[in-house]
Amino acid sequence: MLDIATPAPDFTLPAGDGSNVTLSALKGGPVVLFFYPRDDTPGCTTESIAFSAHLDAFRTAGAHVFGVSKDSVASHVKFATKKDLSVPLLSDEHGTVCEDYGVWKEKNMYGKKFMGIERTTYLIDANGDVAMVWPKVKVDGHVDAVLAAVQAL
Repeated sequence: MLDIATPAPDFTLPAGDGSNVTLSALKGGPVVLFFYPRDDTPGCTTESIAFSAHLDAFRTAGAHVFGVSKDSVASHVKFATKKDLSVPLLSDEHGTVCEDYGVWKEKNMYGKKFMGIERTTYLIDANGDVAMVWPKVKVDGHVDAVLAAVQAL
């Protein structure tokens, strides 16, 4: 996991709308990156719907919001269409960005160990530095906490 006040690693990732998103091109305003394990699973769906529901409030605060997982662009498009999501989803199929941000971790479920994304949210300030980190996110109430942090910047 990255430390607060350190530069956020730059990246360029494809989005579901066919564009590429480059973090450094977004300097000048806050950026929220919420890393989630997998498209169309219960927690990930709830989190993505919540960010979508609050997207206008984030935009009013001047922030860009992106969901990031290792799912393909095609999977993101299907997920966004099925759940009527407005929040942009970025595809990190090779896992480079997940590793750079320290969210690719060994997990343990029902005694089985495997590698996966630990649900984590980063708030990056207008200068491109990590302003806040929410590790091991519990979905309920999380988006409100992130929005409050964005508004406090």
